[in-house]
Amino acid sequence: MANYDSIIEPLLKEIESLRQENQQLREFVDNINRENQSLKEKLAASKKNSRNSSKPPSSDFVKPPKPEPKANEGKRKQGGQPGHPKHERPLYTIDQIDNFHSYVYSSCPDCGGNVTLRLDIKPRRKQQLEIKEIPIVKEEHLCYAVWCEACQKIHYKPFPESVVKAGFFQERITALVAYMKYVCHASFSTIRKFFRDVLGESISRSFLRKVLEKVTSSLDDPYEELLNRLPLETVVNVDETGHKNKGKKFWTWVFRAELYVLFKIDKTRSTQVLIDVLGESFNGALGCDYFSSYQSYMRRFSTVLQFCIAHLIRDVRFLTNLPDKETKAYGERILAGIRELFRIIHNRDSFSKASFRTALEQVKQVIIAAATTNVPSLLDKNGKELKRRAKNMADRFRKHGEAYFTFITTPGMDPTNNIAEQAVRFIVIDRHITQGTRGQAGRKTAERLWTVVGTCQLQGRSAFNFILEAVHAYFHGHPSPSLLPSPT
Repeated sequence: MANYDSIIEPLLKEIESLRQENQQLREFVDNINRENQSLKEKLAASKKNSRNSSKPPSSDFVKPPKPEPKANEGKRKQGGQPGHPKHERPLYTIDQIDNFHSYVYSSCPDCGGNVTLRLDIKPRRKQQLEIKEIPIVKEEHLCYAVWCEACQKIHYKPFPESVVKAGFFQERITALVAYMKYVCHASFSTIRKFFRDVLGESISRSFLRKVLEKVTSSLDDPYEELLNRLPLETVVNVDETGHKNKGKKFWTWVFRAELYVLFKIDKTRSTQVLIDVLGESFNGALGCDYFSSYQSYMRRFSTVLQFCIAHLIRDVRFLTNLPDKETKAYGERILAGIRELFRIIHNRDSFSKASFRTALEQVKQVIIAAATTNVPSLLDKNGKELKRRAKNMADRFRKHGEAYFTFITTPGMDPTNNIAEQAVRFIVIDRHITQGTRGQAGRKTAERLWTVVGTCQLQGRSAFNFILEAVHAYFHGHPSPSLLPSPT
């Protein structure tokens, strides 16, 4: 028995040692696998671009090379193409011409003989445009003194209100400053150079700021009209982009309705901005991305949301780029359903109204089922989900899946938030050129003029003409024009 124990005991110790070593090796391999998986996911994340994430196209620094033309395809020449109608600028009418210049032969250019003017044949015409050497008019207003014998006083008739309000710049040149700053994205330095080199006038930055404050005042009423109208809309699309104010991070919010666009600059990106603009009882449908502020607004006030499917597509595409085969297959199943959804949308004309909605409802159920069933899952020994990206997508659909398909039952609602993103693009251009604002007055000016620019662009109106009309009304004490289109 003693000999048996002496043999068994070392074996048991060796087995225990091997068991411990095996456990350590398993843990080491698990750590290596987790690290390897993490590195693969980081590599996939590093390859995010505008097609598989919410990154802007400008972040795609490395552009794929343009495809070579096929051998049987000739290189198309620049300019008008054969078979296309020719486009020419229509000639001005005689009433629109300021100066006429006539050219007539006094004798035959070939033989020197006498010639007869033929007015029954239309002359050849060539029209030109030019600006005056100094295209400004300088005016002076004089109030002469009068003596009153009864009062024994000198009296001056006051300047007209429009002259006092205008100051040095009258309405057209005031509107030009605002147009250059917020439509042409010109900086104060560029505007000063234009006035110095083209108009021959030296002006200061502080004076330009005062000019813009007058324009801001002229746009207060049109802006407030839209701000009060927004909570009454049935469909509103919202987006936000970064803004710099004295170098500090602010946010420019865009609210896009059917007939107008409104911008608001705020220091936060929180739900409070939505409450301030739309209120707590907004009864319309809100188109937006999946940002948390919109989710909070929906939870707090039971607002109907349409989450952007274009953003969803980019998030799902990222799943298909991950190294895990199950997660990739999961993403492909969702993408297949979304492709079918847009195939139906693009072929809408081939459906009746009832069958179109039925087809959308059916593919909606397919997409939700693909996102919430057979979700890849793998837990480590601590119960942590290793395929968390697939789990997050499934959780998103379980919580808010219906909100991706509000457009099916909401007339005028688009499945994507593209119209809001398009409305904010020129703001991004302005941000890169002018480096933002420097205070509350600048933010207020930007909000109002961006609203004018975006709304006029949407309605096909001239932003300059609207600014000029608003400034004219402000200088003369008339009612402000409206950014809402006329009912006629």
